[in-house]
Amino acid sequence: MGRAFEYRKARKMKRWGNMSRTFTKIGKEISISVKSTGPDPQNNTHLRLLLQNAKAANMPKDTVERAIKKGIGKEMGDYKEIVYEGYGPFGIAILVETATDNSTRTVANVRSYFNKNNGSLGTSGSVEFLFERHCIFKARVREEATVDMEELEFEVIDYGGDELFEEDGEINIYGAPEAYGNIQKFLEEKDDVLEIISGEFDRTPVETKELNEEQRTALDKLLNKLEDDEDVTNVYHNIRESEETEENEGE
Repeated sequence: MGRAFEYRKARKMKRWGNMSRTFTKIGKEISISVKSTGPDPQNNTHLRLLLQNAKAANMPKDTVERAIKKGIGKEMGDYKEIVYEGYGPFGIAILVETATDNSTRTVANVRSYFNKNNGSLGTSGSVEFLFERHCIFKARVREEATVDMEELEFEVIDYGGDELFEEDGEINIYGAPEAYGNIQKFLEEKDDVLEIISGEFDRTPVETKELNEEQRTALDKLLNKLEDDEDVTNVYHNIRESEETEENEGE
């Protein structure tokens, strides 16, 4: 099964959190994209895909509109995307992606979460090598359209994709981060037969570590603190998830 199987097995390593966290994350991404490239989806390819992500997450229309207006407004600061790396208790590697207009505040908060929960914030590069970064697109075949999956996979590879598989009625496409734009372009060119559901960047742990229930409960205190911070957009770790844990997190 190759890499596709590994991706499917590990894809829930990233903890999405509750719906409000998801809306906050997408809203911030929309505001940042609007500020940097403009509010017109026709001229802002990244915004176009973010609006698809918002739709897939059932994000209310007025919440999306507020995020766009915030990006247009003068009061919005200049946001930087910064990645923090460290180790939680029991030697679990943790990688924290942030989007912040005040890096001093953000690093102080992140360091505090690690220190108060038996972890330690590391230096750049200390754990990033333990995660593989890639882009993920989800699409579905439009009603009354037909697609030859084998031919589609060959086409995706021509545009920089690494892997394609179908699961639960959705087509999942994986590629290197630098292939993001080309794969999006390809899917948009296939708009007559394919509908883009979402597109994002993700990180998969190269190796995982198993924790018992007590250890996992202790580590969750740190992960929850990080995920609740408004500057944090994604938190990744290398805990080996059991099928039962994955099902509970997906509820």
